[in-house]
Amino acid sequence: MQRPQPEEFSLKETKPKIAGSGVIVGGDKLTCTYDLVEQMQYLYVRVVKARHLPGKDVTGGCDPYVEVKLGNYKGITKHFEKKSNPEWNYVFAFSEDRLQASFVEVVVKDKDVVLDDFIGQVRFELIDVPRRVPPDSPLAPQWYRLEERKGDKLKHGEIMLAVWKGTQADEAFPDAWHSDAASVGSEGISKIRGKVYLSPRLWYVRVNVIECQDLLPSDKSKPPEVFVKVILGNQALKTKISPSRSVNPMWNEDLLFVAAEPFEEPLVITAEDKEILGKCLLPLQSLHRRLDNKAVPSRWHNLEKHAVVEGEKETKFASRIHLRICLDGGYHVLDESTHYSSDLRPTSKQLWKSSIGLLELGIISATGLSPMKSKDSRASTDAYCVAKYGQKWVRTRTIIDSFSPKWNEQYTWEVFDPCTMITIGVFDNGHLHGGGKDSRIGKVRIRLSTLETERVYTHSYPLIVLQPSGVKKMGEVQLAVRFSCSSYVNMLHKYTQPLLPKMHYVHPLSVIQMDILRHHATQIVSIRLSRAEPPLKKEVVEFMLDVGSHIWSVRRSKANFFRITNVIGSAIAIGKWFDQICHWKNPITTILIHILYVILVLYPELILPTIFLYLFFIGIWRYRWKPRHPPHMDIRLSHADAVGPDELDEEFDTFPTSKSSDSVRMRYDRLRSIAGRIQTVVGDLATQGERLQSLLNWRDPRASALFVTFCLISAIVLYVMPFQVVALLTGFYLLRHPRFRHKLPSMPSNFFRRLPARTDCILMQDCNASVGAPEAYEAWSVVTDSRILGLGESFSLWGSCNP
Repeated sequence: MQRPQPEEFSLKETKPKIAGSGVIVGGDKLTCTYDLVEQMQYLYVRVVKARHLPGKDVTGGCDPYVEVKLGNYKGITKHFEKKSNPEWNYVFAFSEDRLQASFVEVVVKDKDVVLDDFIGQVRFELIDVPRRVPPDSPLAPQWYRLEERKGDKLKHGEIMLAVWKGTQADEAFPDAWHSDAASVGSEGISKIRGKVYLSPRLWYVRVNVIECQDLLPSDKSKPPEVFVKVILGNQALKTKISPSRSVNPMWNEDLLFVAAEPFEEPLVITAEDKEILGKCLLPLQSLHRRLDNKAVPSRWHNLEKHAVVEGEKETKFASRIHLRICLDGGYHVLDESTHYSSDLRPTSKQLWKSSIGLLELGIISATGLSPMKSKDSRASTDAYCVAKYGQKWVRTRTIIDSFSPKWNEQYTWEVFDPCTMITIGVFDNGHLHGGGKDSRIGKVRIRLSTLETERVYTHSYPLIVLQPSGVKKMGEVQLAVRFSCSSYVNMLHKYTQPLLPKMHYVHPLSVIQMDILRHHATQIVSIRLSRAEPPLKKEVVEFMLDVGSHIWSVRRSKANFFRITNVIGSAIAIGKWFDQICHWKNPITTILIHILYVILVLYPELILPTIFLYLFFIGIWRYRWKPRHPPHMDIRLSHADAVGPDELDEEFDTFPTSKSSDSVRMRYDRLRSIAGRIQTVVGDLATQGERLQSLLNWRDPRASALFVTFCLISAIVLYVMPFQVVALLTGFYLLRHPRFRHKLPSMPSNFFRRLPARTDCILMQDCNASVGAPEAYEAWSVVTDSRILGLGESFSLWGSCNP
């Protein structure tokens, strides 16, 4: 049983002030309301444009910009050179919680070298500003005559404005300048603004290289050793050297690549020996798009040969290559870990099914965030959240210099499969005052299938990270999640369908191929998203997609092993319970088992109904203890609380390693120790299987003769004696009283252990292993049971090791 984790790292249910009134169902379509976050009131000022502005420069022109002032807060638009009719179309948002004035001023100024000149202003009393509640129509902007400082109207100069009060549900909110970001200036607004991103649509590109014809090798004195190299962007693969050493080589090999739509790079195909014999370029837009495993028509392509003759380039088409190329749209291109997939649909939209529901996420706030950097000699954090589900990524706005930021932003996704997972990450914006990286604060994952439909989950999730110094809580993030279902029947039907698209089973890819292609897919996604504005940086995308999670670590190996022992713990408990029954530890229970056993033997048709009825009652009984909260990061399960400093140092080491030879030698010895025990257990399991095989393969003629004789006698006895009598006698023998038992192993057990295995045919090394450094052998601190399920003589897999 897993120990409960400390309170500091546990999940906490919260009660934010949200409406959470559920979804509005209209026909087959779901629409959402902005009710999973706390309402935040804002004053919006939209500066559209100005006209007929008076000149302030010597030349009679002006370089206008607008300054919006509300108390101590001031927002500024960009300025235009020599333009009296500028257009800004800029929105300013001031939080009403921090208002320190009763009016807002919109001032038009002329940009100057020393002191900016005043052109005119418009002033609004806050009490007169109308309040707009979405989904009302947007407030139409109006022309206002500019005024002097004393309040007199200017003869020339007007500005188009719209001023209203609203909430973060307003459509102007995502692109607005916010008063809490005033310190970054107008140039840095794009770096803190929220954004919705879409991952590029990824395709598998399958290149089947069949053959070449009429190649012209450079060295005609020996048979050519030709191979074909295919390059797509930064991906390069090549075939084996053709077994037919001639000018007409053949391969018939498949090469797989990942490409992102819109396609930017062509497919470069070259036939090579010691040099390039021919080359052709194929644009991906022209390739055949395949939805299933039907054969793709092959085509011959000319190989272009460049020959240099007396300083001139001459192009000759002397050879051809036979290819079968297609864009495989029937696969799902994995760009995230298979354990944390948020989308399982195939690439081709023609194969998509209708959605089964709606996922709504309210990113409310965070508390107790750790300081991530130093600003003006003090600790600071500029936090923002990123959420990823399916192809849609969302990024909240950055809250400047706050350890308890409040976002209160809500986002929605269509759900096509309930057995998927949404990932939410919290980051520190490192690009506001330089070119630093965005530091990771923590991550939360929520599996949709663990959520009840139409219920709003409001919890504060701990942000837990593993650092070289150990596990650390970086703060908490408060989320509200609701999974709404449009058709319960369709959702239940999903549980009967394959997890991945059909092509993954009809024409499966190897594990190595999947790993390589996933690596290329994550690189493509990170490059594409880093081009957006504001960019979603590479370090953010890689953290969200769990790049590098496949690297081996002692801690994760421990965690996985104890997960296995926890899974088989139920079988071990049943075995112990049956052993207690057989040894009459509780006579009343044993007698009841005798009665039940007699009933089942006399009425064998009741066996299966009894088993399923028992499972039904167990399920109903355990309903009372069903989980009430979504799953979250568990440091006990991850073995993050008991990991040693050297194991942490090894886990954070680069790949390839950057450590000294002594450290690598020690860790290599430790790895050999662990692998040696795994090797022993695998050998023990193989031994048991080989003993079963040896019963009838006459490796031990006496043992096989005894077993064959036993089988003959058993066949005669079972034919003569009714099956119920045999079953009753067998059951009574197993349930016999301890008075009739012996402490020595039973006869069948003795016979089985004496059967020969093939361990005597294994070549063993003859070496003297010196003890050396004890750190190399203290791989695991916890000693487990040495004979789990009796499968082997040495199942102390992760216990302390003495060489």
